[in-house]
Amino acid sequence: MSDEPNSEAEGWEPRPEGASEENGKKRRRTGWRRVIPTWRMVLGGVLLILLLVSGAMVAGYLLVSIPEPNKAAAAQTNVYLYADGTQIARDGKVNRENISLAQVPKRAQHAVLAAEDRDFYHESAIDPKAMLRAGWKTLTGGDRQGGSTITQQYVKNYYLNQEQTVTRKAKEFFISLKLDREVSKDDVLQGYLNTSYFGRNAYGIQSAAHAYYGKDVSDLTTAEGAYLAALVNSPNAYDTRAHPENRKRAVARWNYVLDGMVKEGWLEESKREKMKFPEPDRAKPPNNMSGQRGYLVEAVKNYLISNKIIDEQRLAAGGFRITTTLQPKKQKAMRDAVDKRLMDQLDKKGRKVDKYVRAGGSSVDPKTGKVVAMYGGIGYTKQYVNNATRRDYQVGSTFKPFIFTSAVQNKSKTQDGVPITARTIYDGTNKREVMSDGRGTDYAPENEDHRSYGQIPVTTAMDKSVNSVFAQMGVDVGPRKVKNTAIDLGVPRGVPNMPEDGSIALGVTTASTLDMAEAYATLANHGKHGHYRLVEKMTRGGEVVELPEQDAKQAVPRVAADSTTAILRSVVKGGTGTAAQAAGRPAAGKTGTAEEDKAAWFAGYTPELSTVIAVMGQDSKSGVQKPLYGAAGKARINGGGFPAEIWGAYTKAALDGTPVRDFKLETDGQSADLPNTQPPTTQAPTTRPPETEDPTTPPPSSEEPPETPTKPEPPSTKPPETPTVPPEIGGVDGGDVIGGDDGGVVGGDTGGDPGGAAANGDPNGGAWDGGNTADGAPGGGW
Repeated sequence: MSDEPNSEAEGWEPRPEGASEENGKKRRRTGWRRVIPTWRMVLGGVLLILLLVSGAMVAGYLLVSIPEPNKAAAAQTNVYLYADGTQIARDGKVNRENISLAQVPKRAQHAVLAAEDRDFYHESAIDPKAMLRAGWKTLTGGDRQGGSTITQQYVKNYYLNQEQTVTRKAKEFFISLKLDREVSKDDVLQGYLNTSYFGRNAYGIQSAAHAYYGKDVSDLTTAEGAYLAALVNSPNAYDTRAHPENRKRAVARWNYVLDGMVKEGWLEESKREKMKFPEPDRAKPPNNMSGQRGYLVEAVKNYLISNKIIDEQRLAAGGFRITTTLQPKKQKAMRDAVDKRLMDQLDKKGRKVDKYVRAGGSSVDPKTGKVVAMYGGIGYTKQYVNNATRRDYQVGSTFKPFIFTSAVQNKSKTQDGVPITARTIYDGTNKREVMSDGRGTDYAPENEDHRSYGQIPVTTAMDKSVNSVFAQMGVDVGPRKVKNTAIDLGVPRGVPNMPEDGSIALGVTTASTLDMAEAYATLANHGKHGHYRLVEKMTRGGEVVELPEQDAKQAVPRVAADSTTAILRSVVKGGTGTAAQAAGRPAAGKTGTAEEDKAAWFAGYTPELSTVIAVMGQDSKSGVQKPLYGAAGKARINGGGFPAEIWGAYTKAALDGTPVRDFKLETDGQSADLPNTQPPTTQAPTTRPPETEDPTTPPPSSEEPPETPTKPEPPSTKPPETPTVPPEIGGVDGGDVIGGDDGGVVGGDTGGDPGGAAANGDPNGGAWDGGNTADGAPGGGW
């Protein structure tokens, strides 16, 4: 038998002479290997891509030329309109003074380089990695990111615009490359310093030096130059006069700049260590922003920026037509009410304390979330701070309704297991120690004028703003739950001084009148809450800017909101808020007073409007908050006085000509009718230290608070008339017809510094006519 394989059976064929066995075999790609590209294909594809990219780069470089300076480099005017189309104000007049680089001291130049681009003189005009990252974020709709070099930023400011598009980025790329070859680094830096926006409508470092320090750039100290350099990153956030709550962030950015100068060898470490943060001067608003106009424009700007509707640089570039939700009739009604009921009563020459008096107010439509009126102060060019949006005064007892809302929302019970309703009996004894899990907490808040009320229902405690009752109720419900309910209602989560401890019950929170008007609007809207609106429409040429949708949803149960409304109607009918009856309509509300009577509040609503008025005390020179004892010739300024009177006058005028509507409440059987009360207990409060850190833990069954009934007595058919308290007794909310309010906090200044530095701990923060918010200044929901 032959050893040769069968050619037909095994596919054998003879090899050519000289060919090896391995070379003679023909390899074929079979199966899944067919779909995998060969190394030749991969290499060819890569080379093709490189060729195309290189070609595109060359073509782009040749086709894109350095254009003439963009006309938009000179900012256009923004027009702000009332809801009916009438004009509020125009802004956008450019404040710019170009100077040569030689006029800018090296210390200021180095500060800007340390802040924005430390390798400017040693690097290319572009940063490819940062460009790719920013382009990818733009294409995918992610957060906008920077990372551009100074050259790229200059090109964007001077030759192009602030649009976030791939086309603009591509032009920026090629123009920057050409500019780097044709223009010196010094010329680029000079252009950058003259075109950058520093806030306060200041374009260029020379204008910024005047806007913040009232001097030429050549006279700036190293510390001052570092602050201006820090501003370029975020002018709106780092202006410590306009936004004292952001001072900590501004100082951190300032330190970053100085540390960078030391690292690069531009500043000696010994000099750096001696430097203190250079507080800028108060802003000097343009005259066309006088009266309420400046406050309104500033509030709208903050709303647009803090809600990320538009970025600050693009808004500053101008050209926008902004129709607000503000209504001229209601705006005038609020201004007239403040002037007639408060400002006309002041004698600033005869009484020093009258110079400290300020007022702020905000009004919101509960159904739509539209802000319809706002009062910021006596005039934007006289008092720069917007008293309607500042967040550095304690809200006092206007926070107490949120505790009751939270109790109903969470179906909370007292320490002895009784459900909390408007009729639940509490011990209103002065300095009664708050109990947690049947044990003392060493927390015994005072009632106003040290008055004891004995065993009283929650309705009476709300009418008379009894601190001992609501301090206990706050622990019964749980401080964290109370805080969450306040946030549900509309108080911004990041508002200063909203602690998760017992002090939250006494109103140490420093929310703005706008924040509180939003929260009370949720109560008026039966517990529904959504994004509030300050802008109705915004256009620029043919472009329509997208605005947040009105997305109201049930934030707290209707029964919780309506039960709170029922109890707050009693405050207006016969409690500390009787002055609000001047509105001539069904109303609900609550008075409040800050610690040491530095502010007095009235927060209230009708079915149509939620409005909050605050009267504040502040030294305009030092920025320190001041007590209002003796202001306008009154022994005390309390929430039931000027604030409630202003609220009543405004609401009456604002709703003039509209039908009177009553509240349609669903309280699930709860009633504000009062059961019989009991006289004050004579038992001294305990002073035992707390033995538990869980204030929401139910008490042991064997522990019973003294003299507290487990069930309220049946109400009479008519609620008893509230007795009139003699003036010498005083009372809740500081001597209203039936008493007064504490608004303060026991055991120390929990509310933070009078200047409002709670967010950053600085003793001088939040003053000097500069208290608009940053993240918020009017930001968040309604």
